[in-house]
This record gives sequence, C-alpha cells and structure tokens, in this order.
Amino acid sequence: MSVVEDNPVLVEDRGAVRVVTLNRPHVKNAINLPLRHALADVLEEADAAAGVRAIVLTGADGAFCSGGDISTMHRAPRHETTARAQAAQRVIRALWHTPKPVVAAVEGPAFGAGTALALACDRVVAAADATFATTFTGVGLAGDMGIFASLPARVGAPRARQMLMLGTRTSGADAGAIGMVDRVVEPGAALAAALEDAAALAAGPPLALGVIKQMLSGEPRHPLAVLDLEIRNQTMLWDSDDFAEGVAAFAEKRRPVFGRLPEPPSTDNLI
Repeated sequence: MSVVEDNPVLVEDRGAVRVVTLNRPHVKNAINLPLRHALADVLEEADAAAGVRAIVLTGADGAFCSGGDISTMHRAPRHETTARAQAAQRVIRALWHTPKPVVAAVEGPAFGAGTALALACDRVVAAADATFATTFTGVGLAGDMGIFASLPARVGAPRARQMLMLGTRTSGADAGAIGMVDRVVEPGAALAAALEDAAALAAGPPLALGVIKQMLSGEPRHPLAVLDLEIRNQTMLWDSDDFAEGVAAFAEKRRPVFGRLPEPPSTDNLI
C-alpha cells in the first residue's frame, strides 16, 4: 500500500521561533528526495524571514529521523546520484549558513542521516531514551550531511572514527555524557525543552549570535587569524543597535530587548 504524502515538512511559528517538523511518520521520518528539497526550501525561507529569530528542528510522532529512506535507494553510477547527494548537502548548508540559532529536538531514533541532521544544528536537545546511530556502514556507505565535521567537533576525531566504523548506537543519556548532545531531558520532553532554549536564543542579540556561528564554523584557524577576525567582528558589533541597547539596558538596570524590527513609516500625514 502506497502512502500519499501531501507535505513532508511542517512549519509552525511560535512567536519568534519557527518549528520545522519532518513529517513522514509512517517511515519514522526517513529522508527521501522530496523531503530533502522541501526541508532545504523551508530552512532557506526561515533564514530569510525577518520575524524568525531561532529555529527548532524536530520529527513527527515521537521519531526524529530514521535516516535515509533505503527503499528509495539502488545502485547507480556517480553521474546519476550526484544530484541526490547535493540535495542532502543543501540542507546542511542551509543550517550552517543561517546566522539564526537552530535547535534540534530529538525523540526516538536518529539513525544515520538523522544523527547527521541533528548534529548539524547549533544545539541538540535529546530525550534520555532517544537513539543516535552512526549506521552508514550497514548499507556500505561512509556518511554525509556534514557528519565528518559535526561528529568529530563534538566527540573528538578518535571517538568519531570508531563510532562511524563500528556503526555505534548511543542513547540520548550516553550522548549527553560524551558531549554529543547538549541537553538531555525526560522522554517526551525534548520539543518543550528545545522550544524553551530556542526562545532564550531568540531573545539574544542576533548579530552577535550570527558572528559566533560564523567564527566557530569551518576549518580550524591559526590563532593570529582569529585575532584579526575578532577585531573585524567586534568593531562591527560595536556600531550596532543591539550593542547600544545592551549598554542602555545595563545602565537602566533592565533586561535588554535585542533585534528590534524597524518601525513602519507613519501614515498620519498621508492623504
């Protein structure tokens, strides 16, 4: 029996936080080609939306993502599979290129590409009984979707090597203990906790958060190069509305309100 999929990705705004939900629950949100394209479109739209200050990425019906949809895979020459691989990397580029914080809310399985997708986010909140699995070798693959950057950045190259080679399965609780995820919560509470964290990030200074993402991405930099980049970014931020608001709030002993949108032009004098 085939399943008709009207919308493989759901979008909901909760204040300044956009919730993006993988929506293929009949296969535990496994990633096929239409989902890849739809997810990239949604993430790029969230990046461009002025009112969105943070993004939460999650999966429908108690599963984050069971990995690539193996039922749609078959042996094919490189020239036929390149576009498929590029569609997956477009999703990761969207997550990494947006200056907006992205929080993953992980319940249930996060297998293969599901693990890579979660680790591509800036913050990972996982249920204690969630399962992360670097199982690409189970189908004779090595991994993609940024896993060779995100996993060693979190757990170190030696551990990442063993996890990828052995196809290790790791519970949410154990993933928290080794730094693979940032926050471990009770089963069923990942989305609520991720929304809480995303709301706190959405209230932060957007320019500064974007600089932090940019400075910590990519290849390691020589320390002297970091000093020059810090000067460039810090002087840019020094001349920003957020910095002025932060200083004023400190002087006035109140909580700062960052990232105010410009006021619409007055129409009082228009006929």
